[in-house]
Parts: sequence; C-alpha cells; structure tokens
Amino acid sequence: MDGLGLSHPPRPRVQTIGLTGGIGSGKSTVAQRLLACGAHLIDTDAIARALTQPGGRAMPELTAAFGPEALTPEGALNREHMRRLAFSDPTAKAQLEAILHPLIGQEALSQAAQAVGPVVFDVPLLTESRLWRARVDRVLVVDCREATQIERVVLRPGWDADGARRVVAQQATRAARRAIADAVIFNDGIGLETLDSEMRALWTQWIGAS
Repeated sequence: MDGLGLSHPPRPRVQTIGLTGGIGSGKSTVAQRLLACGAHLIDTDAIARALTQPGGRAMPELTAAFGPEALTPEGALNREHMRRLAFSDPTAKAQLEAILHPLIGQEALSQAAQAVGPVVFDVPLLTESRLWRARVDRVLVVDCREATQIERVVLRPGWDADGARRVVAQQATRAARRAIADAVIFNDGIGLETLDSEMRALWTQWIGAS
C-alpha cells in the first residue's frame, strides 16, 4: 500500500468514484479538488436537500410518514427535527432512509447518465450501502482523527461538541470506512497545497493526466 492508501495496482479507465468520509473529515474540500481535476461531481446530500424542499418529490411521502411537525413553516423537511428523531428512534431512521434513499439513488444515476467524463459520487453513507459500493469502480475515503472531526464540526452554526460526538458515534467507524477503500486520504494536519498534490497524484493514477 503506498502513501495514498492504494490497496491494489490501479486499473485503467476508471469511470466512477465513490467519495465518502465521516462528518468533519473534510470530504467537501476533497470533492472540490476532484472537481478541479476534471471530475463531474454528484452530491447526494444536495440531491436530498432538493428532494425535501417545498414541493420536493419526497415531501408527500415524508409528510404522510412523519406528520406536519416534521415540516418547516415553508413546507420543507425540518432537517434538525428529523436529525434528532432519527438519532433517538431507530425505526424512524429506517423509515426516513427507506423513503429517501431510493429517490436519491434514482436522481444520482440520472445525473450520471448525462455526465461527460469521470463521475464522482459524494455519498456520506457509502460504507453502509452495499448497493453504492457496487455502483462505483473505486472508493475514496477521506479520513481524520475523531478529535479533529469534533473540532471542525463545532465551528459550524448550531453545533456543539456533544451533538458532534453523537453523530460520529452513529456513523460508520473509521476502520469500517478504511476497510472498503481503494484509497484513503488522511486529511488531518496537512495543508491545502499538500492535499491538492495528493489528489492530483491519485487522479493521475486512476484516471490519467488532467
């Protein structure tokens, strides 16, 4: 395994990459580096937000399942309410995922079908999803220490350390993510210049010169 965490020699013609990492890992920063290399980025979180906006495709079923208290005054899904509910009630979490995940997958694949060039699927729950792992040629995991995750998350509006720890505890472990990775970027204690250099080296190995 080399410095990029490659678990086997690269094969030619990589067309799809699954990008994942825990909250606060810096996955979004890595996604932007991949965009700069020439990737077509499909952000499943952005798709989920679009599906749960007022009039979004998921809203009728979500409203029926969770009631009007799960909505904002504007008619969007109240993400903070649903996050608290999902963390406290495994049944509600499973029901939420059963509604959203198929719609997210459909839209992501629809966008990919229209893309030109290599596609990167940004999927926070890729480790937990055998379906997503089967859809991509390579899995890229962004990793960092748990303490670093907490430090980064608490800088976001509306977050505190306890809330960040609860989210980290409910996500896949670092070991589980690394176990399914074809490459790992350890995004902890490195500057943007180093990160950019590592990403371009990986892109060249997997895709070719950008």
